[in-house]
Amino acid sequence: MFEYAPAPESRSVVDIASSYGLFIDGSFDGGKDGDVFKTINPATEEVLAEVATAGPEDVDRAVAAARRAFGSWSALPGAERAKYLFRIARIIQERSRELAVLESLDNGKPIRDSRDVDLPLVAAHFFYYAGWADKLAYAGFGPDPRPLGVAAQVIPWNFPLLMLAWKVAPALATGNTVVLKPAETTPLSALFFADVCRQAELPPGVVNIVTGAGDTGAYLVAHPDVDKVAFTGSTEVGREIARTVSGTGKRLTLELGGKAANIVFDDAPIDQAVEGIVNGIFFNQGHVCCAGSRLLVQESLFEPLIDSLKRRMATLRVGDPLDKNTDIGAINSAAQLARIRELSEIGASEGAERWSPECPLPDRGFWFAPTIFTGVTQAHRIAREEIFGPVLSVLTFRTPDEAVAKANNTPYGLSAGVWTEKGSRILAVADRLRAGVVWANTFNKFDPASPFGGYKESGYGREGGRHGLEAYLA
Repeated sequence: MFEYAPAPESRSVVDIASSYGLFIDGSFDGGKDGDVFKTINPATEEVLAEVATAGPEDVDRAVAAARRAFGSWSALPGAERAKYLFRIARIIQERSRELAVLESLDNGKPIRDSRDVDLPLVAAHFFYYAGWADKLAYAGFGPDPRPLGVAAQVIPWNFPLLMLAWKVAPALATGNTVVLKPAETTPLSALFFADVCRQAELPPGVVNIVTGAGDTGAYLVAHPDVDKVAFTGSTEVGREIARTVSGTGKRLTLELGGKAANIVFDDAPIDQAVEGIVNGIFFNQGHVCCAGSRLLVQESLFEPLIDSLKRRMATLRVGDPLDKNTDIGAINSAAQLARIRELSEIGASEGAERWSPECPLPDRGFWFAPTIFTGVTQAHRIAREEIFGPVLSVLTFRTPDEAVAKANNTPYGLSAGVWTEKGSRILAVADRLRAGVVWANTFNKFDPASPFGGYKESGYGREGGRHGLEAYLA
């Protein structure tokens, strides 16, 4: 195996303040409660900044600011709103290196992922929805679709800036105003986005950002003057939000957990499939709702595929997220690392065979070696529960019918993958899979023009594409 010299990205491109307030009505201020929390670098456990915690009074102020801005923002012609979105997209491109480094510091993901995947997609979403802003009458939602009002948006820690873009861009394009709450462990890129909004001269109150933990999100979701709630995160929290919103008349979209099946048939090209499997489960440390965390392999291919997969995993580099050679970065938090360890230990205790490559891990920070389990059955907890880490459960099947039955045997339904040389088999299997997105001979590919969302306990509603406009239009 080649030994690579370190190739670290410089931290000097991003200037992190020692403390941050809330972004309300176009300016930053401290929370009324005066409480703060610390956001840390998961790779080193160093404190990056102190961030204000928004209490009920702060959420009230943010929603009131969004409500005041709604009248003038929604009255703008679509082409005028589009100018702001185009401006935001261009500023994101200009500041992409700074934002990518910030995202890797606060989240723990490799700089290659934040630089080459996240940031280009963030800009692309704003460009894409800017293009829709003056064409809403032709989107298929009636001749004169209207915005809903104030959108409360709660986003997760695995793709902080990308999930912000998925939610903010269509909301603004359709004439809504926004109050957004980023995850407690990754608030910094949302606060930097507030600065992007100021740089783009977005009118005050159109975008407001309130930081804090679950209580802040709960205040925001339950606020009586919110018209629309969008949430990406765990199924458990999604259920709570659905109960809170039920009967209030608020519109709701939920993008929740997943336990995706990556199905490999015996005629699949092994090397290509292995790359797809690695990308499906080890990209972003497995912190992906649509991760291919269940590998279903046709029996006759099992041994050569697993041998090839183990060889490939032995080349994965775990370490400093800012090193351009790194494939797998740090686990986002101590709490998430504890959950990954717990479920992995349960997998071994239930009789599945655990394997990881030789993998020296750093002394400080939160780390977990890429891991596969073979000998897994559908009764194992590691095959049923979302681990949200770099852990793959391998099951086998004999026939396409068995593959479909096993793939659908889950309460989730966010994504799936199919690997085969036969186009007819791809179409036949994909048609029977209860998953919102089915990738064919690839995995984890996203496009702003393509809708994304789930079935069953993976949520409802779609984000992205023309379909992503519907959730923000009356």
